[in-house]
Amino acid sequence: MVSTPYYRGRAKEYKAMEILRKEGWFCSRSAMSHGPVDIFAGKDGRTVLIQVKSGRARINKKEREELICWAKAFGAEAEVWYIKKRKEVIKEKIELD
Repeated sequence: MVSTPYYRGRAKEYKAMEILRKEGWFCSRSAMSHGPVDIFAGKDGRTVLIQVKSGRARINKKEREELICWAKAFGAEAEVWYIKKRKEVIKEKIELD
């Protein structure tokens, strides 16, 4: 399979959904969206909108602001997940102030 940034990013999103499902979350990808939300997840009345970043990628100010707007619109929480090469996952909760 060809390794492009899209395919590598998609693989990280699937990894994030695998983790969520093992924890009992219902989740879905926002495929090909190129938007602020990669994964929508719900469990026990909670909704979390997740932006997944891989490698050295970081969320920029505009992406963060958009993610916050989406989370507020859905009454959800917002997180950014950084998935590293060695499958380490760093979860950053975003304050919605």
